[in-house]
Amino acid sequence: MKGRVYLLEDDSSICSLVKVALEMSGFEFKSFCNIASFYSAITYERPDVALLDIMLPDGSGLDVLQCIKQKYPFVVCIMLSALGKEEDKVNGLNLGADDYISKPFSILELTARINARLRGKMSPIISANGVTLNIETMSGEYNGQKLPLNKKEFELLKIFVENAGKVLSRDRLLTQIWGYEGGETRTLDNHVARLRKLGISIDTIFGVGYRFG
Repeated sequence: MKGRVYLLEDDSSICSLVKVALEMSGFEFKSFCNIASFYSAITYERPDVALLDIMLPDGSGLDVLQCIKQKYPFVVCIMLSALGKEEDKVNGLNLGADDYISKPFSILELTARINARLRGKMSPIISANGVTLNIETMSGEYNGQKLPLNKKEFELLKIFVENAGKVLSRDRLLTQIWGYEGGETRTLDNHVARLRKLGISIDTIFGVGYRFG
């Protein structure tokens, strides 16, 4: 996957066109027709890129832009708007937009601009299923609440987030985190139990290992 892209747009034809193009280019894609549903999704799982219309049924995409840049500054924000005058573009860029594309737009140009913005950009933030981790600071949140994690708990949760939905064997987890294979699994099980006490849902796959999400 090249990256996660969220589109906030109330025109269903534009949503369908962008969806096909970006998914064919290897992006994970979700679209939202109103601000409320977009906020709900971005609180749970952050995108790498947010494509934002300005004129929306329940508010302005410029307000959404400012909210994203305040809370999640690592998210690339590209405005997609029929407001194509120079002053509109300048206003959007001054409010924190990384790019501004006027409607109607070329889908090839949009894809190229997304790739350009992501090229060489390695965010220290990873997220899945309500968990957000900052690799640089080794800190984490779950549904917006800080997680009190020690080093091994952070490393374990990082592997789970990076492999959300996949079954991970006990041997793999023991090898990656503790450096030994086929050894005592009680330490691993205790760390998983600790993460569960913090509210994080981790399934036990009997005879194999664990799955997050």
